[in-house]
Amino acid sequence: MTGIGRVLVVVYAVLALGATGRSLVQIIERFDHAPLAFTLSAASAIVYILATLALIFSRRPAWYRIAWVAISFELVGVLAIGTLSLARPDLFPEPTVWSFFGIGYVFIPLVLPFFGLWWLITHRPATADAASHRAVSAR
Repeated sequence: MTGIGRVLVVVYAVLALGATGRSLVQIIERFDHAPLAFTLSAASAIVYILATLALIFSRRPAWYRIAWVAISFELVGVLAIGTLSLARPDLFPEPTVWSFFGIGYVFIPLVLPFFGLWWLITHRPATADAASHRAVSAR
């Protein structure tokens, strides 16, 4: 993986670390204060970890599919939680990674899944049939 793909993986990895650290501290120190928000932060951390790994190994068809699922889930999550946090701020006495569309992370959680999906669309893994076709054509 090179270029934009590598940058994408690094950004996902940084968000995975940030979301994991944030959610662990929140859950350990004051889970009873905002259980929904802190559980959603932990869920976003898991999604970022999975998306990071899936992007790293996305040349393999199974990991490519996992990347699609993880990043699509991320997009739905940030849109749903962002909207819900605006409509019902009482549900979020503490912010989550995705609340207010990721304002605490400079809106990177809102923009990142669009880049991730774009990258997946433009970098499909080669199937066995396509690889064998290229090998035959090269002869």
